[in-house]
Amino acid sequence: MKKQIEVNQVMVHYTVTGSGKAVLFIHGFGEDGEVWKDQADFLKDYFTVIIPDLPGSGQSKVDNWKLVLGTNNLTVEWLSDCIKAVLDAEQITACSIIGHSMGGYVTLAFAEKYPSRLHKFGLFHSTAYADNEEKIKARRKGIEFIKEYGAYAFLKQSIPNFFGAKFSAEHPEEIEAMIEKGKIFSAESLIQYYEAMIARPDRTTVLKTFPAPVLFIIGMEDKPVSPQDSLEQSHMPAKSMVTIFENSGHMGMKEEKELSNKALFKFLSFEE
Repeated sequence: MKKQIEVNQVMVHYTVTGSGKAVLFIHGFGEDGEVWKDQADFLKDYFTVIIPDLPGSGQSKVDNWKLVLGTNNLTVEWLSDCIKAVLDAEQITACSIIGHSMGGYVTLAFAEKYPSRLHKFGLFHSTAYADNEEKIKARRKGIEFIKEYGAYAFLKQSIPNFFGAKFSAEHPEEIEAMIEKGKIFSAESLIQYYEAMIARPDRTTVLKTFPAPVLFIIGMEDKPVSPQDSLEQSHMPAKSMVTIFENSGHMGMKEEKELSNKALFKFLSFEE
């Protein structure tokens, strides 16, 4: 079922399918909620699956970021408040959250701000570390590219790097389809996302203090998020579940659909 609510002057669109305990999926940069389609189709037989389009992505269009944010830049904390608003609208007091890449940063911000609203959470190709100087420099360079050439041109060169070698060779059409979806993004939305990622703090303390299980999905060919960093962080929570995709890059939900579904089902079904 497609739904929408107004949050901070933005119409946030989301879908709700299935029944049972609730799990909410947060997409990453240059994506929308449809990136989780295969997982939603599988998990809806066992759980209530909620998938929003973050403001600026998919159907949750933002026509004027200045009107929404004033003189401020976007933050992952602001996005986490949007996630809370969706849960409030659905009258869900607590759920599990799985965040991919930038969506993982939003998940960590949510876990820090609203820990009582979480049963458990997962970092799907994501990290609790803040950007280092090299990463910040790369993002600043990306912002300048977007300003000069636009969002689509930026995603056209960036998205192929999200995938591992095997998937890239066998499924170029899926990569091309994701690139084409990049046409819906505005330059300002991508710039705001980058500013939010640059500004986010280190949140390893969240991993170290969160009492419930944390899932780590790690792709050994992941370029945007270091698999070594993810492996280090997997030892921080009191309870963690780790799944490693040997042939996956940054898009395991597409590159390893069945393994992703199995890992998510195992984690979400686990009862302490």
